[in-house]
Amino acid sequence: MLTANKVMPQGKGLAPVLLKRAATIELDWDVRQKSRFDTTDSQGRRIGVFLPRGTAARGGDVLVAEDGSLIRVIAAPQQVLVITHCSEHGTLFDLIRAAYHLGNRHVPIELKPDHLKIEPDHVLAAMLRSMHLIVREAEEAFEPEGGAYGTDTGHGHGGHSHGHAHAKGAAPVGPVLHPDAYGGHGHDHGHEHDHGHSH
Repeated sequence: MLTANKVMPQGKGLAPVLLKRAATIELDWDVRQKSRFDTTDSQGRRIGVFLPRGTAARGGDVLVAEDGSLIRVIAAPQQVLVITHCSEHGTLFDLIRAAYHLGNRHVPIELKPDHLKIEPDHVLAAMLRSMHLIVREAEEAFEPEGGAYGTDTGHGHGGHSHGHAHAKGAAPVGPVLHPDAYGGHGHDHGHEHDHGHSH
């Protein structure tokens, strides 16, 4: 097995011809967020990835193997929920509210100027729809924000304490939403968002 223990973020500094010749690995976020994993590259070689703790491999990053060969990381399409605002009954500010509530739940979020992406979760989907947002299922690459997890590329909390309890019966942290926020709401908007989804 070939070992790769160095990452070059977005292949910065490498000539385009080198990137084009590099072997590739295509992985979803569940694998890429780990600093240690085994995989097989496009040349059929077994690769043992050993990155510094808290480091995640992002799509476009380049791993350097022990023999000096380069391996380009591709973010594989995966099941995600794409969240957009309702232009008829809301504004883009609704996405900021959604990101705030999701962030309070420590949910990994990919932030875009006109939409958000999260991993599938039917409870969160119901909450978001109750906030008048449009939620649809898709199969796309997922690159959540890394800054909230302690490093620019990592997923861990970096060993720091948040100072709040998660024990059973503890008071909730952050805003407490009305029960309607998790399900239907008592008024009709008169518009269809194609809210149906399957799991």
